[in-house]
Amino acid sequence: MKKSFLLLVVVLMMSLVLSACGAGNAPTTNLKVEFTDFTFTPDIFVVPAGQEITITAKNAGAVEHEFVIMKLGTTVGEDFGDEDEENIYWEVEVQPGESATATFTAPEAGEYQIVCGTEGHFVAGMVGSMTVVAP
Repeated sequence: MKKSFLLLVVVLMMSLVLSACGAGNAPTTNLKVEFTDFTFTPDIFVVPAGQEITITAKNAGAVEHEFVIMKLGTTVGEDFGDEDEENIYWEVEVQPGESATATFTAPEAGEYQIVCGTEGHFVAGMVGSMTVVAP
């Protein structure tokens, strides 16, 4: 009886792990992200091209954070600065302890860099990526 129960528990745990791994790669039009000081959670997103995307962002950090999507083919150099402003596709700012919900239309298919535009946060590692796939 104990062996059967243990086997059942192991099978259930494996199922949960495998289903969690696959879910992150499916395109979605609803993004949820939490900002902490110098981290996006999650930091990898997959969205369908040309679709309206709703993002709900919660700032659990101590300072303002930004979710900045750079234009296709552009990335931030050594640090995010004024020279990067013209390469922003879309962005949203969230104050500490607050949440924001906003929408944008997903751009053309490709790989996009996501950064926090708050001074010093890019250098501290607050980066992510967004893969836009054909619908």
